[in-house]
Amino acid sequence: MIIFMDTTVGAIFAQGQRSIKVPVPVYIRSSASVVGTKEGRGPFGDCFDVVGTDDKFGCDTWEEAESTLQKEALQIAIGKSDLNKEEIKYLFAGDLLGQSIASSFGLGSFQIPLIGMYGACSTCGLTMAMAAMMIAGGMAEHAACVTSSHFASAEKEFRFPLGYGNQRPLSATWTVTGSGAFILSGVKGKKDRAMIDGLTIGKIVDFGLKDSMNMGACMAPAAADTICQHLEDFDRKPSDYDKIITGDLGSVGQKALWDMMREKGMDISRVHMDCGMEIYDQSQDAHAGGSGCGCSAVTLSAYILKQMEEGKWKRVLFVPTGALLSKTSFNEGQSIPGIAHGVELVNCK
Repeated sequence: MIIFMDTTVGAIFAQGQRSIKVPVPVYIRSSASVVGTKEGRGPFGDCFDVVGTDDKFGCDTWEEAESTLQKEALQIAIGKSDLNKEEIKYLFAGDLLGQSIASSFGLGSFQIPLIGMYGACSTCGLTMAMAAMMIAGGMAEHAACVTSSHFASAEKEFRFPLGYGNQRPLSATWTVTGSGAFILSGVKGKKDRAMIDGLTIGKIVDFGLKDSMNMGACMAPAAADTICQHLEDFDRKPSDYDKIITGDLGSVGQKALWDMMREKGMDISRVHMDCGMEIYDQSQDAHAGGSGCGCSAVTLSAYILKQMEEGKWKRVLFVPTGALLSKTSFNEGQSIPGIAHGVELVNCK
């Protein structure tokens, strides 16, 4: 059997060593954010589409509540997009729970072909990158991206039952209760929020750290790796961006990131922002900040894209970060590798 390969598409997409220049416009047509009570009391409280009055969202379990977050977020995002759900070709979704049950139980009723994805807390960036590539490659006109996290379901999955009342060290982050949904399109709409211009897919970076209560430090090396690779591949410097935004490093991870970037000869302190440090204020006792799949997703939808719509930011590098651990790997004494995916956003105007 002879296989003929057309390399022209790859030549158009490839950018440097590990990045992709999106060759045709891919728009973020709409988005939505649904959050819990703690998030609603934070600095972005007035920006979210829905703030729950009960963190169980009327459900019997925390897991069902997280599924409800996803369902409501996607419904709102589709409603804003002026599209019917039948027009959305694929749904890219994932969460932190075993077998991604928040996504499968929350999104099944939409009956949109599902591509389940897992990137830990970097899942928002991963889903958007994969959807953008599929749209740019002509395989879909419209696609949806959804992810979520819930403080109580994450604690139950990865740490201790809430009733245990364990003390959290100051390096720990607080898992955001929230879901962000995004409708991506290859067709320009009337109110597109931003455009995806470039992608840098992260690789696993493991510095051998094992402290699950200090995931910011575990993820910072991956963030530094992806940011450096993106800048190198696109021949840019930090000042070319209005903001370089990581997902959920928190205050500990931010310091580690800045130190590692300076070691590489780059200072990003003037343009860097971390979603986990912005979503709560100091009075909310979130320790090092926020984390979880929902952290970067709801911040992107409610705050970052708003700044771009208003013309305050023209070019942003969005880099959600993830800690790749499970209960099994942690209990067996394995280290906690990190990963980060870069999505370059530009103003549509």
